Amino acid sequence: MGDVHPVTRWGGRPRGVVDVEHGGRSADTSATAGPGPRARLRAARLALWAVAAILAARQMALVLTTPSGQRLTDLETWVGPEGVLHVNGSLYDSTRFTGTPFAGLVLKPLTRAAEQALGWGWTFGTLLLVVALGLVVARALPRPVGRRTALLAAPVAISLLMVSLPVRNTLWLGQTSVIPVLLVLLGCFTVRGERTSGLLVGLAAALQPTVLLFAPLLWFTGRRRAALGTAATFAGGTLLAWAAMPGDSFTYWVHHMAGVGLGGSADALGNQSLHGALLRTGLSGPPEIVLFLLLGAAVAVLALRRAVGYARDGQLLLAVAVTGCAAVAVSPTTWQHQLLWVLFAVVGRAGKRAADRTVWPVAVILVTTLPATMMLPNTPVMYPLRDNLALLAALAAATAVPFLPRSSPYYDAPAPTAYAAQVPARFARVPLLPFLRRSLTRPNLLLELLLIRVTYAAYAQVRLAATGGSNAVGRETAEHHGRMVLEAERFLHIDIEHAVNHAVVQVGRLRGFLDFYYESFHFVLPLTVLAVLYWRRPVDYRWARTSLGFATLLALIGFWLFPLAPPRLMPGLGFVDTVHGAQDLANPDYGAMTAITNQYAAMPSLHFGWSLWCGVVIAVIAPRWWLKALGLLHPLFTVTAIVATANHWVLDAVGGALVVGGGFALTYVLIGPRRIAVAPGGVGRPPGPRKPQEQSQSVSSG
Repeated sequence: MGDVHPVTRWGGRPRGVVDVEHGGRSADTSATAGPGPRARLRAARLALWAVAAILAARQMALVLTTPSGQRLTDLETWVGPEGVLHVNGSLYDSTRFTGTPFAGLVLKPLTRAAEQALGWGWTFGTLLLVVALGLVVARALPRPVGRRTALLAAPVAISLLMVSLPVRNTLWLGQTSVIPVLLVLLGCFTVRGERTSGLLVGLAAALQPTVLLFAPLLWFTGRRRAALGTAATFAGGTLLAWAAMPGDSFTYWVHHMAGVGLGGSADALGNQSLHGALLRTGLSGPPEIVLFLLLGAAVAVLALRRAVGYARDGQLLLAVAVTGCAAVAVSPTTWQHQLLWVLFAVVGRAGKRAADRTVWPVAVILVTTLPATMMLPNTPVMYPLRDNLALLAALAAATAVPFLPRSSPYYDAPAPTAYAAQVPARFARVPLLPFLRRSLTRPNLLLELLLIRVTYAAYAQVRLAATGGSNAVGRETAEHHGRMVLEAERFLHIDIEHAVNHAVVQVGRLRGFLDFYYESFHFVLPLTVLAVLYWRRPVDYRWARTSLGFATLLALIGFWLFPLAPPRLMPGLGFVDTVHGAQDLANPDYGAMTAITNQYAAMPSLHFGWSLWCGVVIAVIAPRWWLKALGLLHPLFTVTAIVATANHWVLDAVGGALVVGGGFALTYVLIGPRRIAVAPGGVGRPPGPRKPQEQSQSVSSG
């Protein structure tokens, strides 16, 4: 028999990782795989570790290449030459030191060494802690897994940690927030003996008091010695700090109520706790404190009940993540670098359908890796959600998301997705990616909305970055390209923009209609088409959505490679900007849009491209001829509007048509011909009655 890792028990259920190597049965089926699968597994593992190494090196380089006054600012505030740990008075005189008195007691003897290690030493040490965190998480997966699977999961976990906002924030500020999380995970999953486990979790609580929530989790899952050890270690560390620094301890625990009022203001957006959220709503004083305590108690009780259930069910990492998310919510202050617990909740399985299984992990990864402004639109009605997005994710994980128990028949085998049979293509090698099969069922709406929003936010960022981050940077190049396009149009005798623009300006109602059409239908109609297809024709929705995504990607490449000034921004040509009004071309101003979008992203025209996409989709799918005709009128009106308002050249519309054609072509080549639906009894249809819209559809290809 091979090595068998020891099994510790929580509440009578096995805990930890069980490996059987070179004999017997292993939880990892790859142990019996042939040379081919083993080689592929080895190659995949090496590729994943390479990605993790690249991400780690990139994060370290970003920190170390930043000027010293702009990086590791929290560490400098603590242990630098003028740091608060050098001050003879109280640690909290300046409110810049936000740690517990015990943390100050531990750090104070290290200040001289830390000063010398500011920079690569501290950053590299933090990276090693993050790597250790990823290794522990990989070996604490919800089910016992073999060493090979754990090693494959380890680089994925480390990569996710490296790109997460909490880790990036920790590296940038020089924080120590990774240490309490690592201590808890080591105490719960790695060390032997409940005394050592309690010691580690107690040390974490002494550094971050809300970690004490893990004591009742340990108690109610049968690890009572560990729970008592946690409480005793926390009390011992706190009393030791109180004896050594009584004034600071009184300031922290009494005057500032366990850290409230230290660091940034408690109502700052960075404080993703219930206390911060209530303060942002306008509540203050005793009513806010009472409400915070009541809500915090309710969240803690509900989360602990759920966590105990998951622990007894054998999902120990999920239990720890749920408890950590509750600690995020009930802490008086929870800054961004303390939100790692939310990322660990990705291990929970939610959703009975295979199509729904990815919604929760994708949402968690997006919330923990992207700024909230990329997740939700920057509109006032969305501010309450956007400003508390990380808190809402933590609350959802702690109290609301219905994670599946291991006893559920859907835990290991979710309801399968029905796929249509592949339509024969005209070319032998099409599709190039046959594994991207087309589902017959409607995709998850929340996941689609998340991906559409994030894709659009990335699209807007790339448009702006294409000119170096502002419109002024790329103006000279864009105007040069504008003159090139105008010369090309004159050569082709299609330079009609000036004549059309001035003719429309003379007709007030026509000008108003085209201005309205230009501003209103660019987003509304594509979203409407997608919504109708999603609800009525889910198979066609996937085809249309994919082709639109490819077209937009090709357009972004065009914006990047060929920044182009539209006619209205070309000085000396006499165009009238009918939408924005008269412009001072020495210092053009387009209102609020100036700072948030690239005004020189004219080639190709996505105004025309998206309208042409709408026209093609409607013409192909609409059941009646007059609907097809209306669909094709939209790109005609759009090309008239973009030329008449001086927002695009004629060749921009040609470019828009090319990228849309490229989007449909890529969809065909990579995924295969368009599939509308399946005939009755088609391949992959699950048992049960079909929906009316499915009964009226038939198989066809394009």
